[in-house]
This record gives sequence, C-alpha cells and structure tokens, in this order.
Amino acid sequence: MEFRDYYKALGVERTASAAEIKAAFRKLARKYHPDVNPNKKEAEQRFKEINEAYQVLSDAAKRKKYDELGADWERGATEEEMRRRYGWADFETAGARETGEGGAGFSDFFAQFFGGLGGGFAGRGFGGRAARGFDFAESPVRGPDIEAEVEVPLRDAMRGTKMRIGLNAEDECARCGGSGMITAEERRGKARVIRSAEPCPACHGTGRLPARRTLEVAIPPGVVDGTRIRLKGQGSKGPRPELNGDLYLSVRLKPDHVFTVNGRDIRCELPVWDYEAALGAEVAAPTLDGRVALKIPPGSQSGRVMRLRGRGLPGRGKEGAGDLLYELRVLAPTDLTDDERRLLEELADRRRKRAVPDPRADLMRG
Repeated sequence: MEFRDYYKALGVERTASAAEIKAAFRKLARKYHPDVNPNKKEAEQRFKEINEAYQVLSDAAKRKKYDELGADWERGATEEEMRRRYGWADFETAGARETGEGGAGFSDFFAQFFGGLGGGFAGRGFGGRAARGFDFAESPVRGPDIEAEVEVPLRDAMRGTKMRIGLNAEDECARCGGSGMITAEERRGKARVIRSAEPCPACHGTGRLPARRTLEVAIPPGVVDGTRIRLKGQGSKGPRPELNGDLYLSVRLKPDHVFTVNGRDIRCELPVWDYEAALGAEVAAPTLDGRVALKIPPGSQSGRVMRLRGRGLPGRGKEGAGDLLYELRVLAPTDLTDDERRLLEELADRRRKRAVPDPRADLMRG
C-alpha cells in the first residue's frame, strides 16, 4: 500500500498540536465531503485521504509510531485490517449496508460529525448510524468565553455593589443551530438523507453571530484594580445552557477625587493649618464610609504620614484589609486680620530674639 504523508494531506506541520490537526481536518472535511460534492470522484478520494490522515495523527500512540517509522509504521497489517481500523471501506458499499441504499452512509457520517460542531445536525433525527469505519462523533462545542472590563467607583469597591454592564458576545446562530451549514434532506425509507449542504447565509458558515446584551453583575466587597471575576455560564451562548461560555470581568477602579489606591492601601492628602501642626489638634478626616477624628501630634510637618490600620479596602480570602494613610500638608493662612498679623509678627520677633536656628541653614553650606 502506497505511503502517504499524513501531515501534507492535512496541510499541517509535523510539529502541529492536536488542536491544529483537528481544526485542519474539520476544515477539509467540510470542503471535500461527498455530500457537498456529489458524484465527484476526486473529492471522494481526497476525503478518504484526509480521513485516513486524521485517524492516525489524532491518536497519540499511532502518531508517535508513524513519526518514528514513517512508511514502515504499519508493516505487516493486512489491507482488510487497515480498512477495519481506519475507515478505508468503500463509502457507497458501507452506506448501502447501513441503510439499504447506496450513498446514504455519507449523510449519516456528515450528520454525526458536523452535528458536534454546534448542534445543528447534532447527530439526531437522521434515522441511521455512521458509515462503518468512521467514528467522528464529538461533544457539542462549548460557547466561547468573554473577556470584559468594568469600572468600579472606589466606595463601591469598599462595600460591594451590583452593576449593569453591556456585553458584546458571539452566540450560536439560530438559523443553522451553530453548525454553519444549511442542509437539504430527503427521505429514503426510514432514513433522512442530506442531499446538499450550503454555508449558512446568516452567519456565513461560522456558526455564530454577534450579540449585544445587558447583564447585572454583583461586585464583591474588597475588589482591587485588576481583580478578575469569573461568572460561570454568562459568556457566549452554546447549544445548551450548560455549554454556555464564561464571563471574565477585569475590575478597574475609577479615579477618586479624594483618595488614591495602592493595592489595598488607600492614601489621602490631608491639609492642616500651620498652628494645628505646631500646637497639635484633633481634626475631622474623611474615610471611604464616613469620617474619623484624627489627632495631629504637636510639631507635625508637611509630609508626615498618619496611618489607620485596617481602614483601607477590605480583605478577600486570606488577604487582609489594607490601611488608610493620611499625608499631612501644612498650610499657612492667607486671609489674616490685622490682629492676627500682629500676633504672628510678635511670634516671629520672639523667635528671632531666642535665636531659633535658620531652617535653611543646611541649604547655604557649600
């Protein structure tokens, strides 16, 4: 029996993955299947070749042996055994054995194989079994997952919320049932035979159509920028609800006019008057869920950081809550009254008399 290059037959490299081999076969099977090419011997022969190649390369053990031995990989096997194993039986004869009518086996195989692509044929209702030598029935294809982003206000990230979001999805085409093909059938006794198959005009043979929908999602407390939330079954629709894809939401925290975020820690720049910083004071400071009374130690300077532990974003799982940090920014008053100005001038005069060190002295040293 003539040796064939199975990789060349499927149009893939020898390094091709199992998924690439499978995809190549499905593409070629659609193109050369006898139901799509009635009475074309060349297409029938090509279909036999790609079927033979797929049967070997899709089986890890057979592919390994083929890669190692090449033309000798099946030496010693009889032609009858090869037919039994890899489906080299005459198609019309096989079809007649199955349904009592020549050629019906093609359509049974077509229904069984392409039904797995999305549920349009789904291997149901064709009244026959696959032609002998073929075993391509597959599980229905699961709907694709969807990746999306959602922008969450910081205060909602603190306590959790529900949000309505719009999604762009790819759902199964209702017209072809996800198969990508529109078929014409006829009855032959108890069997229904596919006489022609055309790419679906609605989805152009892809089996899927763009879809836009709105979804209400729950944002759990304590999400941070980059948190990824999986919503099972909320992705693109499959042939059955349990075969829907998943939705993966990436959280982006909306910039806040008061707080900045670093991980779970929250930072706030807190203005204080110079006399509050000098004398010490208790001031009102904002938090994500209200306000606190914050004690400013006497002699505080701009840039000093005050920390409230555990008052940042809540923890999730084993990760603890973040902290709330206040960076002091000392302000000098600009709207002094005459009495206030005299008091400050008196303070400055007393400090000069006390020979208080010049705060800029280090800057003047060469």
